[in-house]
Amino acid sequence: MAEKKKKDQDRTEQVAAPPAPPPRLRAHYRTTVCPKLAQEFGFTNPNALPRLEKIVLNVGLGEAPKNAKLLDTTVEELAAITGQRPVVTRAKKAISNFSLRAGMPVGVRVTLRGAQMWEFLDRFISIAVPRIRDFRGFPTRAFDGRGSYTVGIREQMIFPEIDYDKVEKIHGMDITFVTTAGRDDLGMALLREMGMPFRGQTPVTIG
Repeated sequence: MAEKKKKDQDRTEQVAAPPAPPPRLRAHYRTTVCPKLAQEFGFTNPNALPRLEKIVLNVGLGEAPKNAKLLDTTVEELAAITGQRPVVTRAKKAISNFSLRAGMPVGVRVTLRGAQMWEFLDRFISIAVPRIRDFRGFPTRAFDGRGSYTVGIREQMIFPEIDYDKVEKIHGMDITFVTTAGRDDLGMALLREMGMPFRGQTPVTIG
């Protein structure tokens, strides 16, 4: 009887728990970024406004086939950074010069969408980027022609989730911000208003 009462109480507490607040940057996008982009670029249809679709983190590991521990450690690191379990990328074909066979692990990748995407972007801009040594802004020429942007990070240590004592090896990663902009000037304006600090531009402060 006591056990049933406790379960009922736990169920009541779960139902009564307040919902998690929406990601700060998603709210900023809806209330501030969208109106500003509509005014700047003359959008009259809200559905035509560019948006951030996904964020992809990719770590290439040339030593992975020979170092299983490095692969496992990198998977754990990306999981800690993003809050999502990464997938191991594998070679699609054999390359004899590199002693690489099809199916061998060559890297680790995470694709973020929804709330996790917004939370990662917030932490990246407000916490990780200021930890980059001698940082003077991201270059503006790394767009792909369709409004998506890739930035290379030299070491994973900029993320506070990484425990230095457990690092197997210092490595970099590519982070791609995929947008629906369709062109680079619109994609850059979107990311700039989200707080991305581009070189030569005044960074936007998120309240």
